[in-house]
Amino acid sequence: MISCEDCPLCEGRQNIVMPDGDPQSPVAFVGEAPGADEDRLGKPFVGKSGKVLSRLMEEVGLARSSVFITNTVKCRPPNNRDPTSKEMEACYPRLEQELKDRKLIIALGRSAAKDLIGRDVKMGSEANTMIPVMIAGNEIKVLIAYHPAATFYSRKALESLKNSIEIAKEYMPSK
Repeated sequence: MISCEDCPLCEGRQNIVMPDGDPQSPVAFVGEAPGADEDRLGKPFVGKSGKVLSRLMEEVGLARSSVFITNTVKCRPPNNRDPTSKEMEACYPRLEQELKDRKLIIALGRSAAKDLIGRDVKMGSEANTMIPVMIAGNEIKVLIAYHPAATFYSRKALESLKNSIEIAKEYMPSK
């Protein structure tokens, strides 16, 4: 993975953005692609969107370190554009390996949801909808959720994402 050249995104990246958090967690949060801060630091969700995600997790009482956090693609698309279908397809085998043993996957945003469930979604009517998906031979629940960036412009998205995180917390082992 360190020298991946499976798609053109490798040409403009600073870092391959590898997953963060607990690799054994039953819950995974999946975004669409790294942004500038993530590319610079090599970690997912460390920029402005990551701060929102971390704050909401803290409010709900879900430790960021207790979940698995990744993206559908591991390299930043130019100008923060959405990853193309071919780029997501190139990274999918890695993503599939990362997610194959999870109980719940939170798809953060339309692009991540589309990659995971295989169809376009309408966030307004499908946010917090659970869809069973086959990943590496296992049926896993995918929860469609707003991307943290959507919360910059919408109170509804903020409340919905917080609810998504509350649902995720229910899938965590009790201590």
